[in-house]
Amino acid sequence: MRDAPSFDEFYRSTSRRMVRYGYAVVGDHNEVQDLVQEAYARAWRHWGTLADHPAPEAWLRVVMARLAADRWRRLRGWRGVLSRTGPPDAVSPPGEDSVVLVAALRQLPINQRQALALHYLYDMPVEDIAGEMRVPAGTVKSWLSRGRTRLVALLPGVAEPELEVNDVA
Repeated sequence: MRDAPSFDEFYRSTSRRMVRYGYAVVGDHNEVQDLVQEAYARAWRHWGTLADHPAPEAWLRVVMARLAADRWRRLRGWRGVLSRTGPPDAVSPPGEDSVVLVAALRQLPINQRQALALHYLYDMPVEDIAGEMRVPAGTVKSWLSRGRTRLVALLPGVAEPELEVNDVA
């Protein structure tokens, strides 16, 4: 059984040393934060047995070292790919239309945004959206209708597109 107070004490007494150790091994503070978090998450999952380990901090250092080695292996693979293919093309900034549309979408309730994105970006039919969102198909139709109506109001000068049979079905 996990004992939260003893784990909390273990974390408080070791976390600074683990961050310093990780930084010495990896050399990147952001990466170290991820590695330390993952190492403590693994320690928590095994705390029932790790609490009785003769050197739980040493166990944690081994986990950190393995996580760092895994990171380096992944990076080495990426470097190999980049050396063969070259760096990816630069991504151009979003166009004005995209910025305006995203700003308008952010003003919609989340359920309407999700329904619109699934329907128009993923070409999902209403029934599939309803299944994924775990709501009746009529609710999805309502969200789509209300979302489109609100977008028309938020995007002046943009005509409402002709509704296809699939949009209403």
